[in-house]
Amino acid sequence: MRGLVAILGLLPALLVLGGVVHAVDERAAPATLQVAEADEWDGLPSGAGREEVYSLCGACHSLMIVKQQGLSRDAWDETLVWMVEEQGMPELDPDSLGLVLDYLAAHYGPDRENR
Repeated sequence: MRGLVAILGLLPALLVLGGVVHAVDERAAPATLQVAEADEWDGLPSGAGREEVYSLCGACHSLMIVKQQGLSRDAWDETLVWMVEEQGMPELDPDSLGLVLDYLAAHYGPDRENR
């Protein structure tokens, strides 16, 4: 019975604390959303082709492999050809291939910021 009384005695403090935590969460929402978006895409930066790269590359291996490469567009193209010919990756139509290559070259090229 004492335990129940003690818990009930703490109830107002817990409710106040819950309100403070909730208020902090509301102020931090934009940063939290950015982190959640990055987590959703395994850290791939936004841009045209991100969804394709995420699903195509992530289907067979970690996206960390992609993020650490730093290849030119031509080298990415050669890599994708090798993956189709030797690793069983599905061949992309020309528009999708161009989109993926543009994304990879822009974000994971030799002069990339994302290292």
